[in-house]
Amino acid sequence: SLFWAMILMFLFVYGSAVFLCQMLQPSVADPSLSMDLRKWIFRYYGSASRSFWTLFEITFSGGWPSYARRLIEEVHWTFALFFAAYVWIVVFAVTRIITALFLKDTMQVADEDQEMMLRAQLVKKEQYTRKLRELFAIADDSGDGTISLEEFKEVAKLSKVQLYFNALDLQIPEVCELFEMLDNGDGSVSYDEFCAGILRLKGHARAMDVVSTMRDCRAILNKCTELERRVDALAMALCGCMPSDAALTPTVSHRKSGGSKRAFHVQRSI
Repeated sequence: SLFWAMILMFLFVYGSAVFLCQMLQPSVADPSLSMDLRKWIFRYYGSASRSFWTLFEITFSGGWPSYARRLIEEVHWTFALFFAAYVWIVVFAVTRIITALFLKDTMQVADEDQEMMLRAQLVKKEQYTRKLRELFAIADDSGDGTISLEEFKEVAKLSKVQLYFNALDLQIPEVCELFEMLDNGDGSVSYDEFCAGILRLKGHARAMDVVSTMRDCRAILNKCTELERRVDALAMALCGCMPSDAALTPTVSHRKSGGSKRAFHVQRSI
């Protein structure tokens, strides 16, 4: 679409240039016009090539009044109609249409690049998952679809497994810690649990987990601060309701008068 729009622009410019060249040929030979004006007309519109270059500058330079005013004022006023139509149709409408098509093609190419990046990321993730599956198969000596921590520790000593972890940008202690976290108490971890946990240790997922943990810590700290403030306010309120000569430590007095009576006086000062 962009190519054909540019072809349409070329036809508009070239057709207008030929039209102006033919219309101004009598003016170049008109003795009633001044020699300076005739030379000016010939310089800008004397041939098809000169006229085409002039229309090209009018279209893309934005200085069209300097090329049109002498024709309108000194040759004939009807050239104002031609230049008004040319500016409205070609300079304004067609140029902006071509710009819009160019932006559309550019955005389409950018979308295709983004799709290619997404496909590349999916392929990379599939390769990563396949390596994890191979690693899990090596660690699963029993073939029951689960691995124990002992099995993993034994297979982690193999150089091939260490190369796998280096290729996955992981460290053995991290995976051991993850294994303990994923273990639900039966001493074994399935492939899905193992793969999901390993993926959380890599790249942006790890950074997101850190940010999430920091957010939760800030929320807990705010709750603790609010709880401390309320406890202090409650303690101050209780302190104001107690007698002023109460003891600083808890005291218990037992008094018996006619029967067994017990009274507790407890005072805590903060």
